[in-house]
Amino acid sequence: AGTLPIPGGELPPGHPPLEGGSPAGGLAWTAPPAWVGQPPASSMRIAQYSVPGPGGEAELVVFYFGPNQGGDPMANAQRWAGQFEQPDGRSSLDVMQVTAVEDAQLPVQIVELTGIYDGGMTMTESPPEKKPNWMLLGGIAQGPDAPWFFKFTGPEATVRAARDDFFGLMRSVHVAG
Repeated sequence: AGTLPIPGGELPPGHPPLEGGSPAGGLAWTAPPAWVGQPPASSMRIAQYSVPGPGGEAELVVFYFGPNQGGDPMANAQRWAGQFEQPDGRSSLDVMQVTAVEDAQLPVQIVELTGIYDGGMTMTESPPEKKPNWMLLGGIAQGPDAPWFFKFTGPEATVRAARDDFFGLMRSVHVAG
């Protein structure tokens, strides 16, 4: 029995690269050429990308929690909405848009939201810095055994400029192999 790579760790010598950072039997996708793949910042992340743009750098992070882990897709969309405040005081759940991607290779939903981003979960004791004029595009792709979550956040100008690229990435998501 061989050893499996630790999530976020280095692959064994001679191991072929994993397309899209996907574990065996998982999903694969095609990222836009300008998006820079980075080593995942935590073991919860399958893949992450830095996305340049007119408002400054944005980030796409891919999460896979496994079967019956991490909550259902709508619970994750609601959690993402909870990471945003609306300047006019409305609930982010009221302004969040959820749409299905009709021409995707797998069932895919996209969550769209703008507002003041609180930075999401943090591992430090200090509260995250609030970021006004930010945007979320969240993709939820139904994998063979569980959903995969693609969380794209950053300055609204950058995320909006990369919206078509993000939809293209989500349409490209497919079962690996």
